[in-house]
Amino acid sequence: MSQGLEQQTAPATAADLIPIALGVALFAWWLLSTSLGRKALVDSKPRRNSMVFLMPFLVFFLWLLSTYTLGAFGGLLAGGLEDWKAMFLTSLFSTGGSLGTVVFVLIVAKVSFARGLKGFGLHFRTIPKDLVHAFLTLAAVWPLVMAMMSLTILVMKHFDQSFEVPQHEALEVITESPSVALQVLIVALAVLVAPLVEELMFRGLFQSMIRSYLGRPWVAIAITSALFATIHTNQEHWPALFILALGLGYSYEKSNSLLRPIFMHAMFNGITIIAALVESQRA
Repeated sequence: MSQGLEQQTAPATAADLIPIALGVALFAWWLLSTSLGRKALVDSKPRRNSMVFLMPFLVFFLWLLSTYTLGAFGGLLAGGLEDWKAMFLTSLFSTGGSLGTVVFVLIVAKVSFARGLKGFGLHFRTIPKDLVHAFLTLAAVWPLVMAMMSLTILVMKHFDQSFEVPQHEALEVITESPSVALQVLIVALAVLVAPLVEELMFRGLFQSMIRSYLGRPWVAIAITSALFATIHTNQEHWPALFILALGLGYSYEKSNSLLRPIFMHAMFNGITIIAALVESQRA
């Protein structure tokens, strides 16, 4: 649920330019210190696991099935209610599917990875360190994500002058819904639930499995990033989300901590939500 990219494509103030300048400097330093990225993951070790090839696909299917089924059940219960109440129940029940998927992923990781959850990348004693590194990595990746979004808009406008990036449905709810309860629920889903389930599943399972079979970290990161981008509904966001996912995957391989991409994902969604709220107040 990485969303709101269109809110950040046209920075116009010093407050907008400062984090971008910081990100460019950090990315330039990374390029110089890693021989243009070629040496970035030389010391990265694969996470030993006994997963079968189809396991991540099974988890993904169960995630889709459970969220859809529970969401549909919530919709049935909400029959005749106001629109915002119906959306609240549907979203709340769908969340049950996501949380159930989180539990299932943790069980799979516990029995499949060497050293269990620690081997999976969940080192809770490193939370302070991971928070700092997640922020710095996101700061470096952010300008690249925004540049890709701007390039996508430029290309699309070349074919259609009236083209505009559609706003994510969740952002519309957060900025326009009259229900505070629904707004809080959608924010919680975007900042807490979505980063947790998506990073556990894509970086934790898919990326680890692909690297185990192919043995090349950057290839695993790229394939996983493509899968991650294409599950999102707005196709106009896919190129920018692919760049973001490269940063998420790199942070996981570099540190072997799954907390870093989780924190990065949560920060990204949180910042875009704040940007959307600020923009809505200006309008």
